[in-house]
Amino acid sequence: MLEFTYLFKEQVFGNSQLGIFRKYGTTCQLSDFAKLLGGFISSSKNNIEGETKQDNTGYWWLRTPYNNNACAVNYSGFSSWSLVNSRSGGARPALPYSVIKNISSNVVIGASGVLEVEYGEYPQTVVDNNLSYQLDYLFNVGNLKLTGKKYTADSVELDNYSTPFKAREFEEYEYNGDKYIRFVADGKNNGENLSNGNKIIKGNTYWIKVEPIKWLVDLEEDIAVAKQILFSGNQFKNNCDYQGNLEDTDLKWFTDNFFAKEINSSKSKENNTGNKKSIIKKYNPYNFDFSKVSEEEIIKGAIESDVAVYLHGRSSEGKSSRIKQLDPECEIVYLVSASIDSINGKSVYNQDSGEMIDIPPTWYQNLVRKCEKEPDKIHIVFFDELANADRSIRKSIFNVVLDKEVNGKWKLPSNARIAAAGNEMEDSSVAEDLPEPLFNRFAHVYIHTPVKDWLTWAMTDNSSYQRLDYENKKRKYKIHPAIYSFILCRGEKALRSKYDGKKPNADPRKWELASKILEITHQPEMIRALIGDEITADFVSFCTQKVITIDDVLNNNYSNADLEMDYSKKAATVMGLANVELENLELVRNFTVKLGPAFCAQFDNLWAHGDLERLEQIAFLQEKDNEKGGAKK
Repeated sequence: MLEFTYLFKEQVFGNSQLGIFRKYGTTCQLSDFAKLLGGFISSSKNNIEGETKQDNTGYWWLRTPYNNNACAVNYSGFSSWSLVNSRSGGARPALPYSVIKNISSNVVIGASGVLEVEYGEYPQTVVDNNLSYQLDYLFNVGNLKLTGKKYTADSVELDNYSTPFKAREFEEYEYNGDKYIRFVADGKNNGENLSNGNKIIKGNTYWIKVEPIKWLVDLEEDIAVAKQILFSGNQFKNNCDYQGNLEDTDLKWFTDNFFAKEINSSKSKENNTGNKKSIIKKYNPYNFDFSKVSEEEIIKGAIESDVAVYLHGRSSEGKSSRIKQLDPECEIVYLVSASIDSINGKSVYNQDSGEMIDIPPTWYQNLVRKCEKEPDKIHIVFFDELANADRSIRKSIFNVVLDKEVNGKWKLPSNARIAAAGNEMEDSSVAEDLPEPLFNRFAHVYIHTPVKDWLTWAMTDNSSYQRLDYENKKRKYKIHPAIYSFILCRGEKALRSKYDGKKPNADPRKWELASKILEITHQPEMIRALIGDEITADFVSFCTQKVITIDDVLNNNYSNADLEMDYSKKAATVMGLANVELENLELVRNFTVKLGPAFCAQFDNLWAHGDLERLEQIAFLQEKDNEKGGAKK
């Protein structure tokens, strides 16, 4: 029998995050079997492997402790925690891939670029109505063949926290070469949707097909983790005292004593005893990773491979910030104002020796100092505005890129890397195309920040802006929530406007500056000096819409008709509600659920805004939703 385990939080979110989750994501869908067993089901739409699926993501357990309870991954894929005696969490078992490598089958690269294999089998997907009727009829007349195998689950009610595990068995039947179990719904997740579109109704019968289990594989870390939440309804631990010893938990006991034994096939010719080895289909003999990569990943790959990289894009796209993400202490050389001496160094006369002395340029001296101080770390020299530089300067840079040396005299350190950037000709009157020899020495990345990426950036932590002033109880934001909500609602047409050289235009950098002005002055009209009159007027109109306020929510001063708002008004409403104080947080957040899951999620982001303590408060409320099913309504 194989030894299964569960993942640590750091393997999903931390510095040790597995490549699986960087490519595939951390949200996880529930099998229909897990739904019927009572696993928490999200009512929001979550993107999984490029497909939008509804009502199919849930909580899944991690083995990392959290204040006597356990960490978890919530239905939105964020780090959370859950009471260990809760039964709504789901299980994604894991094990070393090397253990099943030679007995797994159907090795393929999934749509997200993650290696997938099949090993073992388990009840997973509900059948369609026609097959269900056939199986029911054959079952009732006694013409279904039993395989002799059973699957076990916990039968205790979800809200019964004190009662320990009580086994419920499902017999396996065979029909036309496939295997199924018969499941009579016991009221758990009543009214929720299954993958065939049917709702879970207490007392109704559902037939679940026994299918091969798909595992996502991280070859570098030798880990295979279940692609779906396979089962739920179990307690992580019956008593609320978990200190991190997984071996002492009810979940591990169930996994070892039931799951690990029951995933073996009921057909002797297919069992995993080693008598018959599964055929491995080698679709990828070079072990390439065929997943799509972002511009940031290309930049990182080029830098790590010691290939010079050139970033194209408008001045507002954050080209230098992408380099600083890789090397915060990168050496930036601004070429528009550079001279030949500042690039190549110079020779000076030494009166004492009567000789000429070569002095390296300042940027080179700084780069060497950093590289020598940290020899195990990559340091980048970033030549900015190369397309705008004088031709003699570009020629000197060509020699640096070609030979990795300055002026034919000073070699770049082995841990130094080269990056450059420039504006496109249509965005700058002085920009020129790079000569072909210079152009061909770079890997070229074309930077354009989509709205969704900018919004994600706006919610990330930034120590220079992201603070909570406890004395004055005022928030300081990286991007003001009013601007975040406005861009979220209006999209690309608000994030950027055309530059004509005569009037201010909007772009990502201008909005960052506008946020600073808005935070200090609280006067939206001020920002027209940055983004122009037209977009400012639209922003003011957005911020002055008639919305439901915090006081309205606290005093129940709204009707059902008031809730029938368009998208813009709902976004503006949530923007205002995000200013609620902690003591009224739960009441106001519960109201946002009435506006729809997307707006509840928007409220969570705006209120927490990356602050650790606030994120913990939101995680606590999400867990309460999990326990009482509130987020489903």
